[in-house]
Amino acid sequence: MDNDSLPAEGIATVLTQALPYLQHFAGKTVVIKYGGNAMENDGLKSSFARDIVMLKAVGINPVVVHGGGPQIGAMLKRLDISSRFIQGMRVTDQKAMSVVEMVLGGLVNKEVVTLINSHGGNAVGITGKDASFIVAEPLLVPHQAPTMQTPEMIDLGHVGQVRHINREIIDLLQNSGFIPVVAPIGTDDKGTSYNINADLVAGKLAETLQAEKLLLLTNTPGILNRDKELFNHLNLTQIESLIADGTIQGGMIPKVNCATQAIDQGVNTVHIMDGRIPHVLLLELLTDQKVGTLIRSA
Repeated sequence: MDNDSLPAEGIATVLTQALPYLQHFAGKTVVIKYGGNAMENDGLKSSFARDIVMLKAVGINPVVVHGGGPQIGAMLKRLDISSRFIQGMRVTDQKAMSVVEMVLGGLVNKEVVTLINSHGGNAVGITGKDASFIVAEPLLVPHQAPTMQTPEMIDLGHVGQVRHINREIIDLLQNSGFIPVVAPIGTDDKGTSYNINADLVAGKLAETLQAEKLLLLTNTPGILNRDKELFNHLNLTQIESLIADGTIQGGMIPKVNCATQAIDQGVNTVHIMDGRIPHVLLLELLTDQKVGTLIRSA
């Protein structure tokens, strides 16, 4: 429905409905993990970029952390570099890491920046390597065969986890009116590069910035019960129970763990939401519309 088909009162209602949310979020930081289908559909990409520009224009400070797994996989296949996965994570040697840096730090990051800027924003792309922004360390994955008494720790190569985030570069960009767009690549004290899960980077960045809200865009409506019905809101105790009884499983577990850790470290709320919905960020942040699953401490 376009604006011409909306009655003037309807438009006014929508705008006035946004007022308390604009007042609440004014001057505050929201960290947004951007990935999945929202990055692959032209209409959704445009909708996302416009949302980010509008949030900045009304006084909210968005920080975008993007993924790029499918794009990395496609480029590795194109270059005939084989991939091996352990517990859903790609084992990344030096050759594969060079491709990761090219795709995440170059192609994907610049595409997101260009898209936001084409809608009137002032986005700046950075990776964790810029000014030692993300200090990383290797991510070791436990593996235990039936014959083993204790698990062995498997090194995935250039797959890392966040050890420290230097917030000065984000503060500088935000204070200068720019929108940071972060590629999830970190580096250790020796200059070795690591590919880091974008959800983990978004969570740690939200903690470091003490963000008002962390939003994780996914390819599902949010957290679902056993009947595939959406939980509109959950607290940390409920989430613990849902993981224990198997309701939350698979790829949702890392996202939920990221959310709960962020809340434990001072982030006010986390929202897991469907990135396939056009303008989902505006619906969640600036309207009474209920989308996705809201997670809070209690």
